[in-house]
Amino acid sequence: MLRTLVIDTATAACSVALIEGKAIIAATHDVVGRGHAERLMPMIAALPGGGRADAILVDCGPGSFTGVRIGLAAARALGLGWGIGVHGYSSTAILAAAAANRTASPIGSSIGIAMVGGHGELFVQRYALHPLMPLSAIESLPPHAAATALSEADIFGSGAAQLVAARGSGIAHDQLPRAADAVLLPEDLARLAPSPIYGRGADAKPAA
Repeated sequence: MLRTLVIDTATAACSVALIEGKAIIAATHDVVGRGHAERLMPMIAALPGGGRADAILVDCGPGSFTGVRIGLAAARALGLGWGIGVHGYSSTAILAAAAANRTASPIGSSIGIAMVGGHGELFVQRYALHPLMPLSAIESLPPHAAATALSEADIFGSGAAQLVAARGSGIAHDQLPRAADAVLLPEDLARLAPSPIYGRGADAKPAA
């Protein structure tokens, strides 16, 4: 059965998992804030077999610019060194997959994802849960605009509380992507090209 190494460094969490089919062989998840580059490779090496797998799956973002690049660079390097394929998924998709499989309390048929972005903005996206599929594109918006972009009561992600506060209604579920939750992703959401999803345009502008 296919064994997959999952790498997730797109947010404040540094998270890795080794999965086989739909079984989690081993996983580590630490909220580090910064320092992903120093933590990631030792975390992979500590997995069974040094994390050696038949395929690699990596979080492409959106999230921290540096975190996204670290995860992708590691995934591409290991994929090249081991001679295996590398695919990606989005931060919003793995948060939605975890939400769809939660049992803590009932939620509606769709949810909103809100993640802390850059320049005081929030990355937002809407998802249907059954089946899991995006209902809108990823956007980076100021909190007041994000509040009107998501109509769902339940909001998941690191920016959930901020969005709910700006909107004045809803239920915030503070959550970061977790590599082990990749087992919950449908195949079509786990076959992205291993390229960064920044969620917003570049800050630098070309010279006139």
